Order: sequence, then C-alpha cells, then structure tokens
Amino acid sequence: MNHSDFEAVVAETLAALPEWVREAMQNVSVQVEDVEGGDLDPTGEGLLGLYMGVPLTEREYGNAGELPDVIYLFRRPHLELGLTGVELREEIARTLIHEIAHYFGIDDDHLDGIGWG
Repeated sequence: MNHSDFEAVVAETLAALPEWVREAMQNVSVQVEDVEGGDLDPTGEGLLGLYMGVPLTEREYGNAGELPDVIYLFRRPHLELGLTGVELREEIARTLIHEIAHYFGIDDDHLDGIGWG
C-alpha cells in the first residue's frame, strides 16, 4: 500500500468515527509517517502508532494556546505485518482508534483489558 492509499484509509476511518468523537478531537493532528523514528520510538519495539500530547483527562484550564497533539501512524511497520488488503485496512483503523483512545486519556492497561491493546 503506497503512502497516499494509507492516508486514504486513515481519512476514511476518521470520517467513520461517531460525530461526538470527531467534535471532541480538537487541536490534534493525525500524521502518517513511513517509518517510526528513533525519537518517536524510545522503546525500540517497532510501534504501529504513537500519541504525543496531553490527554484530555490531564489537561488544565491554562492549556489554551498549546501546540497541537499529534497522532502518528507508521506505514512501513503496518506493511511488515504481511496482512491482506482487508486485514491491513482493519489494522490501520485499529491502530488509529487505539491512539485516539490515548488522546481521550484511556491507558494501555485499560485498552488491553477490553481487547484493544
């Protein structure tokens, strides 16, 4: 899947989210990168996605004017999973929703507990 097609799947996933989710996602940017960089993956675990920012549950009144939060989706690590077209699209959507959950303040332990880890 080329970069443009990957971005199209991300855009389709965002458009399919419930309206309340889209409206709540303010000051957050979703970016597709071909491969995670060293600074973005300090664990060296080969991330599929990464949320960088302050979750909504941790924000304070004075957070106005902050730089946007960023959700990164990494294309090449997704492709290296060797999934079929439909499976790959589902994994891209799953990764995006996982990272959006972090934006809303849902941690990995909770996501693991509900099968979204």
